[in-house]
Amino acid sequence: MKALILAAGRGKRLGKITEYMNKCMLELAGKPVLEYGLDRAVDLRVEQIVLVVRHRAEDIINRYGSCYKGIPVRYVIQWEPKGLVHAIECTREALGGSDFFLILGDEVLANSRHLKMLEQFGREDVFVLCGIMHQKEKHRISRTYTILMDEGGRVFRLIEKPKKPLNNWQGTGHCIFKNEIFSYIERTPTHPERGEKELPDLIQCAIDDDKVVKVFNICDVYTNINSEEDLKEAEGIVRGGHQP
Repeated sequence: MKALILAAGRGKRLGKITEYMNKCMLELAGKPVLEYGLDRAVDLRVEQIVLVVRHRAEDIINRYGSCYKGIPVRYVIQWEPKGLVHAIECTREALGGSDFFLILGDEVLANSRHLKMLEQFGREDVFVLCGIMHQKEKHRISRTYTILMDEGGRVFRLIEKPKKPLNNWQGTGHCIFKNEIFSYIERTPTHPERGEKELPDLIQCAIDDDKVVKVFNICDVYTNINSEEDLKEAEGIVRGGHQP
């Protein structure tokens, strides 16, 4: 098992804050947001961390080098800003044939349960395990995606940025994949408005091919940092005593 951490973006909605800084290097409680993801990879005892970089890539590479707390780090540069699925596609060679735990470098998860999620993936015969959380404020689900599933937790539909979520389950970018997911990237449709391939659509292609996709309730509190408001919320999560 390897960890795939995506930290390529600038975060244009953050304006001048990230003009000369990768948004994943913004600090929360004295350390970069990215470091919370790196520490989770350490806790998971993965064999390698594959880190996708682009904007201000040198800052990240110079800070963390080839090893983080005893785990080898390999960098992959996403030369063009073509979205999350393209970033994953860029890592095909680096990941080799390994299954991988996807972690987004700009997400803040409090009271997370990554180890238990990995245990479930190893225990059950699943193709993808999606990290989700119960969102009390349904309008916030429109920032990521939601899922429709049966009573056993098997997913049959993912909906990217739903305008009217049908339930309170919000998807995160923390997912575990069988390496075979790469075979579905080419057939994943490009979103007509954003011009990029989206993570839920990639997973949906596997579901439509009868692959088993399930969910895991990964955390109690969640936000992804795309704006100054999001950054303040993330700071509030940390100040509130939650453990990112």
